Amino acid sequence: MQILRPSHERGQADHGWLQSRHSFSFADYHDPRHMGWGNLRVINEDRVAPGMGFGTHGHRDMEIISYVLSGALAHKDSMGNVETIPPGDVQRMSAGTGVMHSEFNHSREQATHFLQIWILPDAAGVAPCYEQVSVKDGDKRGRLACIVAPQGQGGALSLQADARLYAGLFDGAESARLALAPGRKGYVHVVRGRVEANGAPLQAGDALLLQDEPGVSLARGEGAEVLVFDLAP
Repeated sequence: MQILRPSHERGQADHGWLQSRHSFSFADYHDPRHMGWGNLRVINEDRVAPGMGFGTHGHRDMEIISYVLSGALAHKDSMGNVETIPPGDVQRMSAGTGVMHSEFNHSREQATHFLQIWILPDAAGVAPCYEQVSVKDGDKRGRLACIVAPQGQGGALSLQADARLYAGLFDGAESARLALAPGRKGYVHVVRGRVEANGAPLQAGDALLLQDEPGVSLARGEGAEVLVFDLAP
């Protein structure tokens, strides 16, 4: 089964300083048809205005991934981490028993554009932890690079959940395929550009939800950046 989720059908929030598109129900946006997919709970595409950001707030029992597309995101948390996340960097934070953090765009001119991703953990009450890594474009060019995996398998960021996140860049004849084990769910999210996923034409913001499919095939990209999730049912 394949389900197309067009970009324009996502939830939308306009807070002035924050423009956000919600792939799944979040905050004031509620759609019982879109509460998550497998253990993937949130994909918010956020644009934070210059000099603005999210004040200190708390999370618990959630795996949180930030994927910055342009601008930079300043992060500060109760674990003592003070970091800046530039484009190409990926951040993973396990909220576990509880963590407070803030996220801010310190630029006076440029908005920060990033994806905020939440995945349900395998178990509640783990110790909070934080990781950040730079993923070079060359590592993603014409292939799906695993950037987040359970317990950091293969050198990826370590996730306290049964899920894997892959990122790829595709143009022209470049293509890639990711097999999905029986019973697994897949989720394809186009970050920018255009690409065909399992023969379906997708553009920026579109998603393809997969269930009982043998895998994900990507081809015919036009400036495409793509995230692919391999998810527990």
